[in-house]
Amino acid sequence: MDPTFTVRTDYTAVEIADPIENARFELYTASPVEPSPVPTDEFYFPVDSAIAVESSAVDVPKLANVLVRTQSGELVADNADHADRSLDHGAYVLELSTAPMKLYLSVESSLEVRHGEATVTVDFGDETVVGVGARSFHDRPAGTVTTTPDPVGTMDAVSLFGSALKTTSPERSFPTLRGHPPLVELGDEFDAPEGIARPDTGVRLELPADYRHVYPAASLAYYLGAEVVPADHPRLVTDAGFEYDLDGPRGYETTVGRVLRQTFLFDCVTRTEGYYDVDLHEREAVEPEVELDFAALYDRPLAERLDAYLSVPFESVADHVPDWSLTTDVMATPNNAEVLPFVAADLALVRCPSDPTGASVSPTPEPLGEFFRNDPDGDAVAESAVGANKATALFAPTALGDDFTRSTTDESGSAVTQGEIFNPEPVETVEHAWIGEGFPVGANKATVESYRRRVRQSAPDKTTIEIHVVCNDERMQAEGVVEEFYGPRELLQFDVSVHNELTTDELRDLLAQPADFLHYIGHVDGDGMRCPDGHLDARTLSEVNVKAFVLNACRSYAQGEALVEAGSYGGVVTLAEIANSVATDIGQTLARLLNCGFPLRVALAVVKDAIGPAYQYTTVGDGNLTLCQSESGCPLHLKIEQVCEDEFEANVRAYSSPGYELGSIYFPIIGQNSVHQLVSAADTSLRVTRSELDDYFEREVMPVNYEGNLYWTDELAGADL
Repeated sequence: MDPTFTVRTDYTAVEIADPIENARFELYTASPVEPSPVPTDEFYFPVDSAIAVESSAVDVPKLANVLVRTQSGELVADNADHADRSLDHGAYVLELSTAPMKLYLSVESSLEVRHGEATVTVDFGDETVVGVGARSFHDRPAGTVTTTPDPVGTMDAVSLFGSALKTTSPERSFPTLRGHPPLVELGDEFDAPEGIARPDTGVRLELPADYRHVYPAASLAYYLGAEVVPADHPRLVTDAGFEYDLDGPRGYETTVGRVLRQTFLFDCVTRTEGYYDVDLHEREAVEPEVELDFAALYDRPLAERLDAYLSVPFESVADHVPDWSLTTDVMATPNNAEVLPFVAADLALVRCPSDPTGASVSPTPEPLGEFFRNDPDGDAVAESAVGANKATALFAPTALGDDFTRSTTDESGSAVTQGEIFNPEPVETVEHAWIGEGFPVGANKATVESYRRRVRQSAPDKTTIEIHVVCNDERMQAEGVVEEFYGPRELLQFDVSVHNELTTDELRDLLAQPADFLHYIGHVDGDGMRCPDGHLDARTLSEVNVKAFVLNACRSYAQGEALVEAGSYGGVVTLAEIANSVATDIGQTLARLLNCGFPLRVALAVVKDAIGPAYQYTTVGDGNLTLCQSESGCPLHLKIEQVCEDEFEANVRAYSSPGYELGSIYFPIIGQNSVHQLVSAADTSLRVTRSELDDYFEREVMPVNYEGNLYWTDELAGADL
């Protein structure tokens, strides 16, 4: 379903809604308008739907980055510096970069761009026809490739992943110009739908015909539009004669990952010579370190650029490569070939691990052992540190007193056995996913089916985000305040319902109803989720229509996995006994992060960063799922450190999320910053004053790390630091 346009009758505004992504944005007009549809081909960039209105000015909420081009695509203005500017009469296309969809204005007039405290006004002088075009970030595979269950058949399928690329220029480093690879299905013979064909890039990957070489190459083959063919030794080869050994000193998987990351970085830098001629932090950092002519490289074919890129030692640019979002461990079995299109679409670094080994998951993690004590009888409930004082840090060491855990039986009654839990090899990426058997500690347990639901989802038939908070133990009602954290957002509509002490039938019915999110607070054991009249075992459910969930109870992994198998997309679960007070803090923090647009996996990574890696919460299903769009487009996380009385070192991290995947750019509107950065950029810091921090805190709600504690921007002021 394409983005839709609605005129607001209560005030002069046009609301643009993307029903697939649950995203909304508003443009305010100088007077009431009557929109009329216009052809989408009137826009320089591709759009899904478009209208025309008449207005003398348009106000853009928030300090949006406005890129102004001529109708032929030449960039003539970029307001990243927030300086007011005027342009003579002409035909222009304006791109509004902070909208949660690709949004363009097309006008023929003079322009005056003015900046207020929280808005940008584009003034046309006189009443002018303004075209408004929108393109959803949502993307779907073009079809399904059937291939045989053997390594050579998988090579043939992976060779077609590049068919999804919308360009082979450096701009394919933008997520909206990559597209989703075709799906893969195992069958008796190879078959590809008409129209799915590999682009002529002149690049091939020659690999030994076994899964341990083919699977790790999926993302690289996709990004390079490369053909994958059998050979005795792994190497990258181009038609121009360039060769690159993929079995480097650090091993095959690491070398393949480095080639992908280095090529991607240089494409992001080189593309600044094209449509998006912006001041990019990564270009400023990389250009002095290498002898590459990016202006000349921009117009060269992909294979020739690749030759130049890989002439640079990885160590020369390693510090400037974006912090990669995801490592996915894929067990080297034939059926897992079907997960490769989703792994490649995420540009994940892929490893093929050996069989997992068992791990012992402690109910009382070492970093938190001194802060709570188990009380099996549950006589006392520790007061949550959250909300006691609006400037109080989450997860700061506090005396919590006696506590109880969120299970109803001892460990032996759990449906999760220690033999099924294992510790995967650590990763250097922000997120970690696992495709295979067992319960991975600290990694997202994903399945082919949960990924397929991602691309099969249809547009919702409602305009609100529906959330159910279920509290099945009155002693845990402190966590029920998560109701307050879901929903207080501009341009988004939430319907939050709180349910206490649901019976088994009531909980079963609730799970069967279509909803966006379930936040369960209560007890779980080997018999299921405890209700006043017994237990509801999710493994007995034939259908679940709640898209995502948090099961904030002890050892809830098996129940969460069953919810995904029955229809949910993904959720957050636990692998260990959890103390009630800690679970309360974590549950409230997850609620706030999800409400800020963080994907499940990333939200959990932020929580673990605050409390230490030992505490065993994890994700099941599609860990990239989001509850809603971030106010800035991509979720932001601020880390600050005081360097003197009135100065701080500030690092703004933009995380990858649906619609803002690797390759997206953002502009941190903080202090005196004057350059764009890549989403998931390597750490870059700015010096800011207390007053500049106050200005930034007011822009939107986001998590803040300060002196080892986690706060929120709506709870802080510079004077508190």
